[in-house]
Amino acid sequence: MLIRRSLPCLLPVARILVVLTAFSLLASCASRPSAAVLQPVTTTQASDREIVLLSATNRRPNPTTHGYDTVRSATISYQRYTVSIPQTHKSPEIEYPGSRPDSKHDMLVTDRRNLSKQDFLASAADNVDKTGTTAIFVHGYNYSFQEALFRFAQITADANTGGTPVLFSWPSEGAVTGYVADRDAVLASRDDLRDLLLSVADQPRLKRIVLFGHSMGGFLIMETLRELKLEGRDDVLGKLMVVLAAPDIDADVFETQLDVIGKMKNPIILFVSKDDRALAVSSFIGGERQRIGRLDVNDPAIQAAARKYGVRIIDITSIKGVDGLGHDRYASLAKLGPQLVSSQGQHGASANEVGAFVFDAAGAALSSPFRLASKIVAPR
Repeated sequence: MLIRRSLPCLLPVARILVVLTAFSLLASCASRPSAAVLQPVTTTQASDREIVLLSATNRRPNPTTHGYDTVRSATISYQRYTVSIPQTHKSPEIEYPGSRPDSKHDMLVTDRRNLSKQDFLASAADNVDKTGTTAIFVHGYNYSFQEALFRFAQITADANTGGTPVLFSWPSEGAVTGYVADRDAVLASRDDLRDLLLSVADQPRLKRIVLFGHSMGGFLIMETLRELKLEGRDDVLGKLMVVLAAPDIDADVFETQLDVIGKMKNPIILFVSKDDRALAVSSFIGGERQRIGRLDVNDPAIQAAARKYGVRIIDITSIKGVDGLGHDRYASLAKLGPQLVSSQGQHGASANEVGAFVFDAAGAALSSPFRLASKIVAPR
């Protein structure tokens, strides 16, 4: 296969070191938030800024913790969250509340409401931005529901766009050792994400849906797009703008997905990093097969594949991550989201161009709009 040519050859000892280092970094996230952070907090001091998020999840509700389990539910739960953002917030940090929540320094859930599906869809449709666009975020491997919600709150706050975006949370184990279980959970969640997209896309006021997936969430999105294509739902596919950050997808599988999906009306955008160590572990577990999130945009085979399938591959290795693995760089791009999803870029390539690109971190820092340092291959 064309895309697999860029897989680096590592000596056995080097491979083992990569795996051990990545697993130790993943496991070092000691203070992970419990479901307690989902409970509304009443504060005496009003926050300067609040954002509203919708959630749809096929996780089973847990009446004891008031959160969500790692088990798939037969029904979808819908909720609406209001999250206050502290004045001291720094992108791309998540300021989880501690035992003594403080609105000056912590992100806090200030309101949480259960919704019917009808009310959920009405809220999504009534609160689109001025272009009729909404966003749906699909998290990746090793995420609890609360971690996904707060990460989405950070992205939404930093992007500073209108509308009421939607989190779709599938039943990840939320554990380093749950990789295989998470893969199975993704496959079991395809129909649920499909049904969500069909319902949201059916709302007349919604003109476009930015469907954003991270890591294994990208695999879930691609499998769902494949289902929609096989069902002939080009009406739904035509409303989607798909962005995949560090997608944890086998290269051969990705090509077979694209063979079915074909070229999208809005080209699929891939954020990749050559030194993503979390995906190096995934590659190792998968028999050392290339993952799409680690593509080398300088490889002629990658450039040819980008032209063939009409995708836009953007190398964001220059962006600094905060997880020590280079797997969460996408969170730092939230401020540039409006430029990325606009129909025309102010600098560099337009959003509808396809090919392989390198992100210009220095240029973006200086000028704020989304910038590309170089276009590796001209679109054809």
